[in-house]
Formats: sequence, structure tokens, C-alpha cells
Amino acid sequence: MEKKPVTHFLVGGIMGAITILSSVILIITDQIQNQSLGWISTVLMFIALVYFVRDYGNAKHNQLSFGDLFAFGFKASAFATILILVFQVIFNLAFPEMLDKMLEITRQKMLEQNPQPSDEQIEMGLSFTKKFFWPLIIGGTIFGTLFFGAIGSLIGAAITKKNPPTPFQHA
Repeated sequence: MEKKPVTHFLVGGIMGAITILSSVILIITDQIQNQSLGWISTVLMFIALVYFVRDYGNAKHNQLSFGDLFAFGFKASAFATILILVFQVIFNLAFPEMLDKMLEITRQKMLEQNPQPSDEQIEMGLSFTKKFFWPLIIGGTIFGTLFFGAIGSLIGAAITKKNPPTPFQHA
């Protein structure tokens, strides 16, 4: 029985689920400010993407070009980006107190980086964070997911065996 190739929607759904699940875990355990733990979902998503690009190439009998494999991975990343973005928007609208938590995290980071910031500097930083909360959430999600998705797609396409047919093989 021939193995049916995975679709970019399935792969993107898996990648999105990994990121959303890890975000929920970080929120529940109150570790949202822990950047080291936040990278775990990115690494898992990256590994999954490389694996599925290779799996897709193998399911197609390695007859795809580098561009075909990269396109598959990038489409999966784009779908994952949409899912993660929808989650971010719904979550932040449902729990507006997350903005307050982000402001407190911003305040703590400002105090760590500069032990004696003035009240004016703190207020300026917090007002910037509050003013640009949505553009930072949306832009960060889109850029970050697509950036690591592109790298994962490149690596997956590069390490997958390729033996695309030439136009003369069909004769």
C-alpha cells in the first residue's frame, strides 16, 4: 500500500497546535515571562517542519525539486501562522488582563536593564508597550513564525533526497 503524503494544512495544524499548547502551558504555569521556555515551542515546531518536509518528499518518491519541498514547508508555516495569530487575538481579547501582565513584565525588564530608571522613563516605556501592544503581538507572531518556518523549510528541503524527473524521462 502506497503511503499517502501529508498535506501542508495538516502539517501547519500540527505546528500551530504545538505552539498554542505550549503557550497555554506557559500561561497556566505562570511562566509566560520565561523566554527560555518560550523557545521550546519554536524548536519543536522547527523540528516538526523539517521532519514533515522530508516525509512529504519521501512520500512523493523523492521526485520533487528543492523549490517544491520549500513551498510545501512554507505553506505549512503560513497556515500555522494563521492559526497562531487567531489564537493570539482571541486569547488577548478574552483575557485583557494579559496586557497588564505584559506591562508588568516590561517594567521588570526595564528595572533589570537599568537599575535606576526614572519614573518618566518607565512610564514612557510602558505607554509605548501599551500603545503598540496589538501591532507587536500581530507583527511578532507573523514575522517570527514565518521566519523560522522559512529556515525550517530551507533545511528540510536541503536535506531531503531529490530526484526530480527530467522532461526527457517521460518519452
